[in-house]
Amino acid sequence: MRQIILDTETTGLDANLGHRIIEVAAVEMINRRLTGNHFHHYLNPQREIDPGAQQVHGISLEFLQDKPFFRDIAQDFIEFISGAELVIHNAPFDIGFLNMELKLIGLEPVGKYSPDVIDTLKMAKDLHPGQKNNLDALCRRYFVDNASRTLHGALLDTELLAEVYLAMTRGQNSLMIESADAGDSHADLGGDFVPHDLMVLAATPDEMESHRAYLDEIDKASKGACLWRALESVA
Repeated sequence: MRQIILDTETTGLDANLGHRIIEVAAVEMINRRLTGNHFHHYLNPQREIDPGAQQVHGISLEFLQDKPFFRDIAQDFIEFISGAELVIHNAPFDIGFLNMELKLIGLEPVGKYSPDVIDTLKMAKDLHPGQKNNLDALCRRYFVDNASRTLHGALLDTELLAEVYLAMTRGQNSLMIESADAGDSHADLGGDFVPHDLMVLAATPDEMESHRAYLDEIDKASKGACLWRALESVA
């Protein structure tokens, strides 16, 4: 499965009030593995940036003066996201801005090119009701290192969100797909496949502590219905 983790930075909070995108970033993930392919541009918004927005992302209008307009990168952007499932934190915000930018240059909305969208903010609220679910909070909850994130930046945020998304959905990782891939590679060898002895690495004390902390989060969110804790009790 091809997924695109996407984020934008903007001049303000409402595309309907004429605010524009000033940074767009997207990273590619195939079968839950980042490929290293990414799309990233700063953009000239042709308008002022709200002081509150600039305080969040730290991008100045002066810095953006020699950057391309959205129309200059639109076709490359569409090509990059086409056919992929989009993963976005607070998707309605970013999709709303992207649709407005596309509309201004006479192009179809995002859904025409990438109809499937996962909103990780909604996912996080379902998993952790009543808790903070912004990206920083999720990084802390899932032990994703965000020490380099002093300001919002679209490219860094997509990379962090990719790690958070993988942690949030690790229970959905498809072993069947990996087994099928392994089966194909074995068939290429010819004859019967005989596995080598496997090396088993024991978890370190720090890893065990991280595991216990993660189970605590699951147990709390599920009001004591954590399956792993129940299995530990039986064992």
